[in-house]
Amino acid sequence: MKLRVALAQINPTVGDLEGNAALILAHAESAEISGAHVVLFPEMALTGYPVEDLALRPSFQVASAKSIEVLAAALPAKIVSIVGYLDHVDGAPQNRVAVITGGKIVATYTKCQLPNYGVFDEYRNFVPGDKTLVVRIHGIDVGILICEDLWVDGGITADLAARNPGLVLVPNGSPYERDKDDVRLALVSKRAREMNAPLLYVNMTGGQDDLVFDGDSIAVDASGSVI
Repeated sequence: MKLRVALAQINPTVGDLEGNAALILAHAESAEISGAHVVLFPEMALTGYPVEDLALRPSFQVASAKSIEVLAAALPAKIVSIVGYLDHVDGAPQNRVAVITGGKIVATYTKCQLPNYGVFDEYRNFVPGDKTLVVRIHGIDVGILICEDLWVDGGITADLAARNPGLVLVPNGSPYERDKDDVRLALVSKRAREMNAPLLYVNMTGGQDDLVFDGDSIAVDASGSVI
C-alpha cells in the first residue's frame, strides 16, 4: 500500500496566527491537489517558532488553541494534516502537533525532549510530554516525533521504536549552522535504522530574530538511504 506524504517546508511568522493559518491552508490544499494522503508541517507552524515567552502569555495560549480548532474545520477533509501549534494544560504551555482529518483534530502529540542549550530555552517555555503517538493512516502505523525528540538517544525515540511504526514523521524548527545538513542527515539515517522504518523530516525556512531556518527537509527509507 502506498502512502503519499507532502512535506510543507514553509516560512511561518511568530505570533501571526491568522497569516500562518492561511499559509497552512494554502499548502494543505496544494498537497491535496497533488494527490498526497498526508501533509506534514514544521514544528509550531501555526504560531511560528521560536515563540519564546509568548508561550507563557495566557491570551496567546488560548488564541492558539482556538486557532487550531478553526483551522481544522477549514482544512481539506480527505487529507491528513499534521500541524504544529501551542497548546496548554491548566495554563502550562505545551509544544504540540495536531493530527487533523475530516475537519477535526483526531489526535495530538506533545514534544517530550525540550532543548535547553545554545539558542534554545525550552525548559523555560514549555512543559514536556511523556507519551508516544502512533496513528493508523491508510493501513500504515505512523509515529510522530518533534525536533529535539529525534536528537536524544533512548528516551521517547526508543519508546516509539518499541511500537514498531511503519513510518515516522518529524516536524522541526531546526536553525541553520555550518555543516548542519550533514549532521541532520546522519541523525535521520541513524534513527530510521533504529526504527526499521522510513523517516520523513520537514523543517521550516526563513528568518526569525537572530535565527535562520534553512529547510533541508529529508526523506530516508528504513535503511537510512535518502529517497
